[in-house]
Amino acid sequence: MTTSNTLYQKKYKMCINFKKNVLYFKKNNGCDTMEKIFKTIDEQIQILKDKNLIIEDVEYTKEILLRENYFFIMGYRTLFIKPKEKKFITGVTFDELYALFSFDRSFRNIILKNILVIENQLKSVISYQLSKKYGYREKDYLDPKNFNNDRDKAKRVKDLIDKMKRQIRINATTHNATMHYVTNYGYIPLWVLVKVLSFGIVCELYTVLKKEDQIEISDIFKTTPQVLSDILILLSNYRNLCAHEDILYEHRTERVVPDTKYHNLMNIPKMDGEYIYGKNDMFSLIIIFKILLNNNDFRLMMKEIEYEIELLDGKIDSISINKVLDRMGFPQNYMEIIGRWLKWIIKIKF
Repeated sequence: MTTSNTLYQKKYKMCINFKKNVLYFKKNNGCDTMEKIFKTIDEQIQILKDKNLIIEDVEYTKEILLRENYFFIMGYRTLFIKPKEKKFITGVTFDELYALFSFDRSFRNIILKNILVIENQLKSVISYQLSKKYGYREKDYLDPKNFNNDRDKAKRVKDLIDKMKRQIRINATTHNATMHYVTNYGYIPLWVLVKVLSFGIVCELYTVLKKEDQIEISDIFKTTPQVLSDILILLSNYRNLCAHEDILYEHRTERVVPDTKYHNLMNIPKMDGEYIYGKNDMFSLIIIFKILLNNNDFRLMMKEIEYEIELLDGKIDSISINKVLDRMGFPQNYMEIIGRWLKWIIKIKF
């Protein structure tokens, strides 16, 4: 006969809801849960204190938690936590935690601003090249014959054309520029259409172009079609992260940046034949910007990033700024490495 204890154990099943990160203990005929219930600001303050976080100004902290969201700010706790104890290391203040949160916001704004510059340039170059070669009316530039005719890309080409036609239908009567062309000329040229296309669609467009068109466009950015295809996919991912205000500074991508001449020019260290920075970390994004931005824009961006890192360094005491840089995938001497590349550019130019 089965014991009551065994029956009790069988009665419960445990599963994990990854989306909410909550453990559920399900019965056969019901469900008991360990829920994340609502907490008042005062209760949130107490939780932080219980986790060994120093609150120097309670009223200020309450204001920040109400305005910025406890959950979002706590997403930056990793660098300040003792992993096994799940408590803050001795001496960490709320101001330090919020400083890292604020740094990531400023860093994200710098990155997004420069992605938008690249997005505009890519749209301009692609629309110019395709309009010059295939025509400026929809029936001309959206002809399937203009795209890669490999069998494995046929469905992608069809889906992409459908997406672009859908944007034409949607924006023909809602967007000022497209309305103007439809009303006055009866068509929407590609250089106008790209204005309403998402960066993701434009990146996808590049990947299904004919090889000769890819080469012509990648030459303008002084890179190869394969490298440009790879980094545009990554750049689209970063754009989405920025747009949704996700944590950026420690982000790692599944896809890696291919080895480029810039890795070598900056003398990035290697381990076991692989570059230790600039592959799937934030420094890889710097490599991407190095490829796609002009020299002045790139130099200005790096100065802005350096300023934000130095600002953060002055606000945190319980951990070293090098710990933040390591989390970002930035070498400690990142500006020196960047400087080597800039000096190389000046030598070539003059």
